[in-house]
Amino acid sequence: MKTVLDIRDLKVDFRQDGKLIHAVKGVSFTVGKGETVAIVGESGSGKSVTALSTVALLGDNAEVSGSVKYLDREMIGAPEPVLRDVRGNDISFIFQEPMTSLNPLHTLEKQLAESLALHQGLVGEAARKRIIELMEKVGIDNAERRLADYPHQLSGGQRQRVMIAMALANGPELLIADEPTTALDVTIQAQILDLLAELKEREGLSLLFISHDLGIVRRIADRVCVMQGGEIVEQGPVEQIFANPQHPYTQKLLAAEPKGRPDPVPEGAEEIVRTDNLRIWFPIQRGLLRRTVGHVKAVNAASISVRAGETLGIVGESGSGKTTLALAIMRLIASEGPIVYLRQDISDWRPRDLRKLRRDMQIVFQDPYGSLSPRMTCEQIIAEGLTVHGVEKGRDRREMVAEIMTEVGLDPAMMERYPHEFSGGQRQRIAIARAMILRPRVVVLDEPTSALDMTVQVQIVELLRSLQRRYGLAYLFISHDLRVVRALAHKVIVMKAGDVVEAGDGDAVFDNPQTGYTRELMAAAFGHAVRSA
Repeated sequence: MKTVLDIRDLKVDFRQDGKLIHAVKGVSFTVGKGETVAIVGESGSGKSVTALSTVALLGDNAEVSGSVKYLDREMIGAPEPVLRDVRGNDISFIFQEPMTSLNPLHTLEKQLAESLALHQGLVGEAARKRIIELMEKVGIDNAERRLADYPHQLSGGQRQRVMIAMALANGPELLIADEPTTALDVTIQAQILDLLAELKEREGLSLLFISHDLGIVRRIADRVCVMQGGEIVEQGPVEQIFANPQHPYTQKLLAAEPKGRPDPVPEGAEEIVRTDNLRIWFPIQRGLLRRTVGHVKAVNAASISVRAGETLGIVGESGSGKTTLALAIMRLIASEGPIVYLRQDISDWRPRDLRKLRRDMQIVFQDPYGSLSPRMTCEQIIAEGLTVHGVEKGRDRREMVAEIMTEVGLDPAMMERYPHEFSGGQRQRIAIARAMILRPRVVVLDEPTSALDMTVQVQIVELLRSLQRRYGLAYLFISHDLRVVRALAHKVIVMKAGDVVEAGDGDAVFDNPQTGYTRELMAAAFGHAVRSA
């Protein structure tokens, strides 16, 4: 097999604040022609730094040594014109979050045309034909009509397909995919993985695939390199690594999956929240007089009930109405139909009356870095709600923050640090602490584990279970990760295009789904067909 990429004793150090940080420590591996090699490991293990080193895409503070050969051409220390020629032409990248990689101010046609003009000199009608061909190749329907669209007009899966089209534009030999499916729904994940496998076969591509999700790696890779602390601790054929892992860290990664079931709901538990045929329609207004010409039917007739100590899992693809339903229950967006909180219908309460409920209804978001102010310390972030709601004015705030930090598994000695000084898992614990310090009755958990490593996911699931056990919390748990939902949820509702298509006991929905859509979700999440009713 011809070697496309040959990395030998790669070392990468970063100079930061006068210190030398050793990010990659002597990494060696190869990628053969038509082969898929996966690099797996937790955040900070050096996966992405290794990939970016291949064509010198690291910052000026990086010191790189060793050897990176692309088709026997040395890339480390190569002149800038050589690197420019290889980037995009021979080695292309697909990144994790397409919305941050695509320019929000440019149409799809303009963004794809830029690469074609730069590398191939294609312009005008020739470029337009090539763009349509690329978009059709990656499975974008009505490609010609979508050329004038902007990134925000596409779904997450469609944006990722555009990124793949851009990566393929110049016929690369090697495709480097850095967490390309992390932010996607399970069904879209499956489609993107199938697309990459198909393109690899059809175009004869070699693929370097970076991920922390071992289920995805097992599905797509030929060989696996396991990274920890900047080193490859184990590598080999995918079947060998999964069947007989030798290194303790690999064994730990393979065992890191949320397991078990939530504690039973206490007998006679009080109903905390209920909705009856809740409807959320957003008006479409046009013309000078802003007449309503139609509605976006975000949620149709959703009826739910959650008791103290109970978790309701809300699953479905992006745009199905999951988060919209939760925000309506918290009275953060308008809706029609009763919302009953502790036997009181709060659907028509005025904002002033709702203020006293805010302490009881808290939310933890998907991206802990985006939801925490970078200008506030950990202590200030967690204590902010105490100030807003005037909670326990006689008590020492610092002492209360220290108590809740200990409870969620954080060292109180770190309360003076800022969010960027914490890992992803620690930031999510801060977000949970901020919600829990107010002792709420209901907590909305909106994709709280999707951005986290598998081992950290397990820790957060255990933390949420213990807090629910201790305080009898009612959870609305929104997620596209059905493995996590199964570990946490007592009941599950499945949403599609605003409709609740299936609802019931968690085990019943997972073990015996009644609708084709639910079976499709299960097959995409667990990698096998689920028996029909």
